[in-house]
Amino acid sequence: MRIKVLLNSGSTINEGRFAKGGDKLSPGYQEECAVAVIHPKIFKELGSPQRVKIISHDETREVVVTAKCEDSVTEEQIFMPRSIWPNVVVEPETFSTGSPLYKGSPVFIEATDEEVKSAEDIVLKVYAGRR
Repeated sequence: MRIKVLLNSGSTINEGRFAKGGDKLSPGYQEECAVAVIHPKIFKELGSPQRVKIISHDETREVVVTAKCEDSVTEEQIFMPRSIWPNVVVEPETFSTGSPLYKGSPVFIEATDEEVKSAEDIVLKVYAGRR
């Protein structure tokens, strides 16, 4: 099952601690940032998965992250800490601002058994292949 939601991305205390501390390649950073916070109703509709695939609205980019069920988001949205994982699927258009749309990006979400890639793997495999 694939569900359309709006992706919001932003800083968290722990994301900032890892990022400012130079630990973006650490397991702790991945554990903190490679997650999608999903409303309990949507989480259940997806089958209560351990991991989800987030797919760009045009279905050209995707990333796998750990699913986290919380009622801190509405049914229509998911939240991902600001990091390389949401950057894979956020619309790259900056509308002349120099900053992509980190709030309200339409994406699809679906359950998956695929593994979460490390930040290093994303840089080497996802971005290197886009040249």
